[in-house]
Amino acid sequence: MAAFGATMIRAGRRFLSSLPALFGVLVFTFLLMRVLPGDPAVFFASGPNAGKEEIEAIRKQMGLNKPVPDQLMLYLYDVGRGNLGRSMMTGQLVTTDLRERLPASLELTFTALLIALVSAVPLGVLAALKPGSVIDHGVRLFCALGVCVPTFVSGLLLIYVFYYLLGLAPDPTGRVDIFASLPPSRTGFLLIDFLLAGDFEGWWAAFRQLILPAVSMALFVIAPLARITRASMLVSLGSDFVRTARSVGLPWWRVVITYALRNAILPVITIAGIVFSTMLGANVLVEKVFSWPGVASYALDALLSSDYAPVQGFVLLMASVFVIVNLVVDVLYGIADPRVTIG
Repeated sequence: MAAFGATMIRAGRRFLSSLPALFGVLVFTFLLMRVLPGDPAVFFASGPNAGKEEIEAIRKQMGLNKPVPDQLMLYLYDVGRGNLGRSMMTGQLVTTDLRERLPASLELTFTALLIALVSAVPLGVLAALKPGSVIDHGVRLFCALGVCVPTFVSGLLLIYVFYYLLGLAPDPTGRVDIFASLPPSRTGFLLIDFLLAGDFEGWWAAFRQLILPAVSMALFVIAPLARITRASMLVSLGSDFVRTARSVGLPWWRVVITYALRNAILPVITIAGIVFSTMLGANVLVEKVFSWPGVASYALDALLSSDYAPVQGFVLLMASVFVIVNLVVDVLYGIADPRVTIG
């Protein structure tokens, strides 16, 4: 309990130290959006042929008629009150749009990360147990291919093979079939909501829609996870405590899992946290290929239409998620190795 309490105190200090970084992200994103080419008021005023009065009215509605320092102060004041502005594309509050779309991105990212971990950790362990063998070279080749192939290419290939050629996958048209009925929204995660509603047929349909985009994302992140697992396992297997455990006659599987893998898992936890944050913000190509209604595709649409508020809200959300994930990694580090909290 004392070690866990020390870990939580350390995590709280990390959170406080990250607040200036979040403030810097707010200011930088705001200024960056103002220097991008194009006038959003012209875009939303029915194109370049709109009248000046209509353009000025929209510019006033968006607050673009004020000096940039005044716009920045008003924006920071609104963010402090939890108001991220209103999207000109959807006509809704940005917080509402993000709240509706974030569960879709989280469900996709969690599933992809789970697939990647379940695949990468055994591959890394297997490659470390037989270094220099055909298995080791095969794992490294697979990792290299996973990094070289972009996610949208692997997504298109999976659609071509499993949907077009084999007919095993459903239409890549979002989270559920367009004719399917949605369950009552309780968590926003369709797999959980279908289970809570007792609709197992709907759960299976949602799972089939989820598996291809999740595999597309997982293929890209298996490589760093497998590589770090292999490298950490090689170090652990060559350690004195592993040699001691083998010398006393412990079963080989117990030495590998209990002693070597437990000590090698710490770097994997760190990489998994970084990978999760990266996947959540960078899965826009997968969301576009599979028509997935997530926050990344929402931010891209807003960026293309020069809709400032959604882009700024998305960047702030991703920065906050990155901070939270780092705090979770700190806590997991303390649980996996209590010596971390002593330092």
